[in-house]
Amino acid sequence: MPSILSIPNGLFDLSGRVALITGAASGIGQAIAVAVAAQGADVAAVDLPSADPQATLDAIGKCGRRAVFVGADVTSPDQMQAAVAQTERELGPLTLAVNAAGIANACPAESMPLEQWQRVYDVDVTGVFVSCQAEAAAMLNHGRGSIVNISSMSGTIVNRGLLQCHYNSAKAAVTHLSRSLAMEWARRGIRVNALSPGYTATPMNLRPEMADRMNEYAEETPVGRIADPAEMGGPAVFLLSDAASFVTGIDLLADGGFCAQ
Repeated sequence: MPSILSIPNGLFDLSGRVALITGAASGIGQAIAVAVAAQGADVAAVDLPSADPQATLDAIGKCGRRAVFVGADVTSPDQMQAAVAQTERELGPLTLAVNAAGIANACPAESMPLEQWQRVYDVDVTGVFVSCQAEAAAMLNHGRGSIVNISSMSGTIVNRGLLQCHYNSAKAAVTHLSRSLAMEWARRGIRVNALSPGYTATPMNLRPEMADRMNEYAEETPVGRIADPAEMGGPAVFLLSDAASFVTGIDLLADGGFCAQ
């Protein structure tokens, strides 16, 4: 155990590391991809093949880091295994991952079609598990790694005025999945944590059923505003970095105080 008098500099430095970020073409995934590049990591930006990753790749390039776009569906084990293989082939050994790919929509519970419920669970829960499984297969071989799964404060509280029981419960599952994987892999060199944003100005949160309420949510947030996606970069970098070397199995709420009791 290091002495308090010998804590090294550069605890947040990710230089020489390779990160895979899902959902990296936009929103929180994009912001985190750029944040980890700014701290020195090379980045595989993973998103659907139909996504436009150019803004993400350009921003990573401006940080002086290497970037590669990998088109993959996070619900497909074969595609995610191939994504990890491509990442390692083009950038090097994978030791960092952030799973930010997700979807959201709304519908009253009593009339929600099963297909709508299932699609949210397929992407937001199964997609996170499939991604973690593929990433950990590489990290276990390397004997080290850090995974951050993007959950939501909606996994802790129920958002007033939003009819999204499928999304809320899916994010609660992501948080507990992260804890479970953390315990399975803790002694094998992999840390797993969840990061739960509050209301954030992403395309997902500016969808029609959200847009009319964002001013209200800003007022309800103790800091008096919603987050910019870039504000999720710092918490993600912390959890990925050696600054969090003794941190695993937590849910870090980055919510402007919304869940404070």
